Amino acid sequence: MLSINGVDIDDAAIAREAPLYADASDPDAAARRSLAVRELMLQRAGELGMLEAGAARDRVTFASRDDEDAVIAALIDAEVRVPAPTESECRRYFEAHAEEFTSGELVEARHILFAVTPRTPVQALRAKAERTLAELAAQPERFAERARELSNCPSGAQGGSLGQFGRGAMVPEFDRDVFGKTAIGVLPQLVTTRYGFHVVEVVRRIPGHALPFERVCARIAEALTAKTEARALSQYVRVLAGRASITGVDLGAAASPLVQ
Repeated sequence: MLSINGVDIDDAAIAREAPLYADASDPDAAARRSLAVRELMLQRAGELGMLEAGAARDRVTFASRDDEDAVIAALIDAEVRVPAPTESECRRYFEAHAEEFTSGELVEARHILFAVTPRTPVQALRAKAERTLAELAAQPERFAERARELSNCPSGAQGGSLGQFGRGAMVPEFDRDVFGKTAIGVLPQLVTTRYGFHVVEVVRRIPGHALPFERVCARIAEALTAKTEARALSQYVRVLAGRASITGVDLGAAASPLVQ
């Protein structure tokens, strides 16, 4: 049983959470860590009088996950300090990753989506996607055929074709694995997004032009702040976990999924 300071989290809640971590090597364990971290934070919010009418955690039932998220966000804002990156830090990042900052870059691609839904056996689905990837890496000429047979995306009817698209047209996880690279053909690894697992073939790339630092400084600062926040949150969770009574999950390393 997953239990945080005597508050039990049942298997049904873990099963509902697991699809959010479909890209983890063990979605069930990732779901346990996520729920444990959330409960730790909600209990800390209760200690600080941040719940409704200053009530203790065991007296509050949230109407929705959004309500929980609002409390957790307020707690993080109150207790986790994240320093803003300096201009020199942003410039160093820009110089080391110049290929990320282009405008007008286009990709023509097709994909096969293995969609994750709440009742999906995630590990079995990933294994099926991996088998398909291995097959198409060896026989890329069968991509359209497999897309029509297997893809859970409407594009499957067109052989998986996504046409030409630029950055921002797809979800960020997809962009991250497709843009800023030179590879053509079936990508060597699955692309994992909030929708599931994708086998992706890049058909063509149209290069963009480099952007000056001044155009992207704010974007870099935002990305560096997010990384710093992740480290600060991990440290904060270690502190909460260190003084809590926890069973059913290991938060010792606390490099867990924190708050999605």
